[in-house]
Amino acid sequence: MPPGSRRHGAGRLGRIEAFMLRFLGFLFAAGFIVFLGVMAAGAYIVWDVSRDLPDYSQLAEYEPPVMTRVHAGDGSLISEYARERRLFVPADAIPKQLIEAFISAEDKTFYSHSGIDVFGIARAVVTNARNMMSGGDRRLVGASTITQQVAKNFLLSSEQTLMRKLKEALLALRIERAFSKDQILELYLNEIYLGFGSYGVAAAALNYFGKSLSELDLAEMAYLAALPKAPNNYHPIRYHDRAVGRRDWVIERMLENGYITEEEAKAAMAEPLEVDPRPLGSHLFSAEFFAEEVRREVLDIYGEKKLYEGGLSIRTTLDPKLQIFARQALTRGLIDFDRERGWRGPVDRMSTDGDWGAALADVDVASDLAPWRLAIVLDSDKDAATIGLRPKRSGGKVEKTRERGRIPLSLMSWARKATEGGGRGPEVKAASDVLSPGDVVYVAPSGEEGEWHLVQVPEIQGALVAMDPHTGRVLALAGGFSYGMSQFDRAVQAKRQPGSAFKPFVYAAALDNGYTPASVVLDAPISFEMENGETWSPRNYSRKFYGPSTLRRGIELSRNVMTVRLAEDMGIDTVVDYAEKFGIYDKLSPVLAMALGAGETTLLRMTAAYSMLDNGGKRIEPTLIDRIQDRYGHTIYRHDKRECTDCEAEAWNGQPEPELVDVREQVINPYTAYQITSMLEGVVLRGTGRVVSRAVSKPLAGKTGTTNDYKDAWFVGFAPDLAVGVYIGYDTPRSMGRSATGGQVAAPVFADFMKMALKDKPGIPFRVPSGIQLIPINPKNGQRAAYGDDNVILEAFKPGNGPAQDTVVIGAGRSYDGAAGDSSGTVVEGGLGTGTGGLY
Repeated sequence: MPPGSRRHGAGRLGRIEAFMLRFLGFLFAAGFIVFLGVMAAGAYIVWDVSRDLPDYSQLAEYEPPVMTRVHAGDGSLISEYARERRLFVPADAIPKQLIEAFISAEDKTFYSHSGIDVFGIARAVVTNARNMMSGGDRRLVGASTITQQVAKNFLLSSEQTLMRKLKEALLALRIERAFSKDQILELYLNEIYLGFGSYGVAAAALNYFGKSLSELDLAEMAYLAALPKAPNNYHPIRYHDRAVGRRDWVIERMLENGYITEEEAKAAMAEPLEVDPRPLGSHLFSAEFFAEEVRREVLDIYGEKKLYEGGLSIRTTLDPKLQIFARQALTRGLIDFDRERGWRGPVDRMSTDGDWGAALADVDVASDLAPWRLAIVLDSDKDAATIGLRPKRSGGKVEKTRERGRIPLSLMSWARKATEGGGRGPEVKAASDVLSPGDVVYVAPSGEEGEWHLVQVPEIQGALVAMDPHTGRVLALAGGFSYGMSQFDRAVQAKRQPGSAFKPFVYAAALDNGYTPASVVLDAPISFEMENGETWSPRNYSRKFYGPSTLRRGIELSRNVMTVRLAEDMGIDTVVDYAEKFGIYDKLSPVLAMALGAGETTLLRMTAAYSMLDNGGKRIEPTLIDRIQDRYGHTIYRHDKRECTDCEAEAWNGQPEPELVDVREQVINPYTAYQITSMLEGVVLRGTGRVVSRAVSKPLAGKTGTTNDYKDAWFVGFAPDLAVGVYIGYDTPRSMGRSATGGQVAAPVFADFMKMALKDKPGIPFRVPSGIQLIPINPKNGQRAAYGDDNVILEAFKPGNGPAQDTVVIGAGRSYDGAAGDSSGTVVEGGLGTGTGGLY
């Protein structure tokens, strides 16, 4: 090639190279400018988004909604209240292996990244792009770190937008700079929802497995770590195989990350997945009424937010053993009373054709009626009725098995038909006289295989309260037959007339104001003209009058006329003052009828008032709560107001034991309190409460109460260290029948409870104050008697007092040595009676 041609080619090549260099320079410059533009735009977007970011520093003060837990006096769990069932656990109390399980499942580079997993994001982008190109409709794969999830759960919404993801990433970077890894894990593991109503790992461990975190094994930890993505998709019952597969996947990730050995992994994957879901509501049998009263009280004190989100720890006064006794005694009494009024018929009727079990399963049954079961009568003949029992539900499904049984004639012989007026029909001679095919009834196990009792839910209702008389701590409270059927608490919410159960406070007022137990009051006809011009003539239950009697005999036999005369003699204003001092009423009308218990009050108030007679006259405030602690363990409420200034000593150096000062107010003279107690012992031994002494051979005191037309029956009494009140009556007041007095209806329930409560305790006599004189007295005239005389009563007199030399009859206006007539009357014990002319 000629030299000129080579020079010409070289020049053209140079021009091309120069052009390419200029073009590449242009592209670089353009790219750089675009890069700068993108960076600037990105920086602007980041700056703009940053302006609206939530304040992440609030996480340092964050207090997640935590479950409030209510405990009995012995620490047993009664109930839990929460919008989110969460138990907060600090990071250092969370097992290391549980943390490793969650890190393996959710964010394996948690301890190395700075809030964002860049490589994880790249993998997610590639995976999502591949899925989109393949035309599948798979859900987009995310790459959120645990820190990003904290940012989202605490500070952002759950909307699926690019802007929210950007905010999440920016917050994650800032959170990582402001908080340690342990703090971030603490927030995450206490906040996250894990199904079964569980928020946080501690609540999930309890709700799924009934264990604390420290008790979980590897397989259980792995299952909890499998839940954050979609708890409902890995439900251990509905999707058991899927749940096991996800659990095993977590175990494999733990093995891959070096947290466990291959042997541990194999052993964990071989374990079955078994859960035992914890129930909501009350966790202690028979304590539903008690728990509800505690809930109401805490709600009144602290409000709804504190109750349901504040993580309070409430230690109550409940004694679980006494609570069971209270429920047993009350329900037995109500059932016995109801059975004596006859059989009211089946709960419902259904067809026995087809699947009767499915239809029966649709009928709601209160859970606290167990072991009673609902059943349908399939057949009945002379000797027995064949029944089909209501099948149980599991996971929303009705069990397929159809259980059958029989009710023999002997276990339904009580079911004589109830008739109008409270009577009962003829004796039951055949099962078919009572039950027919299609009848839906309640049955109770008899103890024999396949054999059941016929039972019915009582119409009558009632309540029982047991209290520590020295502190006011309510040890047991049964507010009705079934909380599941009616949440109305007859112990606290029902206001009824106490009748003669109020009389001890009339007599206490008298003894505190110059009268003695041997003072004599005339029991004879008396009338009062009322403001409306009508006449009120109180009468006794027996429709007789008995002449002069001592105060003791008046209260032991519950004499109405004597009580009215006594109240008139000392002034009804004094009675009103004492009734209000004892907390029975807030404001009582100053009319004589109130001396017979015509004002309305609650069983809880009456039991507290009797407690003050029992404890020597000291004021107490009834309480169901001993102490409340906040989520950090600080005591924020305490019922006991006593202060112990010497209890702070760091070491015991032989100093005297600390003394707690008794700050209780003295409501009545302690001598008066003992005198009334002694008189109420007489009620149990010789008076209207004799059924109690026949059942319980230990020192007890108390008083019956029956109101007008037998609408309410009461017995309130006590042992030296236990006060108990019982009330029986219909929710809509109506007569329970002529024989339904406090001594016949309520006293047996009191006796039944006391027999169980005091079974393993020695019979402690009532404490006698120093200085009390015990003098033998003739109960008819109140005069001193000689030991060995008939019907002598050892009467208690205050220091310096004694029986009067001459019998002065209150209400007679002179010395009295005659007897009153045998006039008739119509009032019942403790009530106003039919034909009394109304309230005076």
